[in-house]
Amino acid sequence: MAPSTPDGTPYRNFNFRVEIEGMGETSFSEVTIPDAWITVVEYREGSDKTSGSHKLPGRVNYGNVILRRGVTGALDLYAWWNAVRQGDLQRRTVLVVLLDAERNVVRRWKVERAWPTRYAGPTLDAQGNEVVVETLELAHEGIEIEGA
Repeated sequence: MAPSTPDGTPYRNFNFRVEIEGMGETSFSEVTIPDAWITVVEYREGSDKTSGSHKLPGRVNYGNVILRRGVTGALDLYAWWNAVRQGDLQRRTVLVVLLDAERNVVRRWKVERAWPTRYAGPTLDAQGNEVVVETLELAHEGIEIEGA
C-alpha cells in the first residue's frame, strides 16, 4: 500500500473503485463525495452586557453521495432504489476506494448506512453518440476517511 506518490504530487481522480455492500465491486464513471459541515449554534447569556454571541458546534450534516455509471444490462442499482421506494429500507455500507497508478489502495471513503434517495435514468438522443448514463443519489449517516 502506497502512502503517497513517489514524488509527492497529488493523486489523479480517475483511479477508483466503488464497493456496495451486497453488490460487491461495481464500476462507475463518476463519484461525487459531498461536503460535510457542522452547524454553528449561537447563544447569548442573559447577563452579557454586549450583544455578541458565543458559538458552539451543533449538528453534523452531510450532503448526498452521487454515483454515475454507463447503463449496462445490470439492474442492481435500480433494484436497490425500487426496494426502498416500495418501503423496504435497505441501508448499506458503500466504500469509495482511491487507487494509485499501480492500483494500490491509498484512501477509502466509508459511507455509512447509505440508501438510495434518487434514481435518474439517462437522456436519450437519436442524434447523440455519448454513453448512456444512469445516476444514483445516496442519503447516508456519515462518511469516515481511512488511509491505506
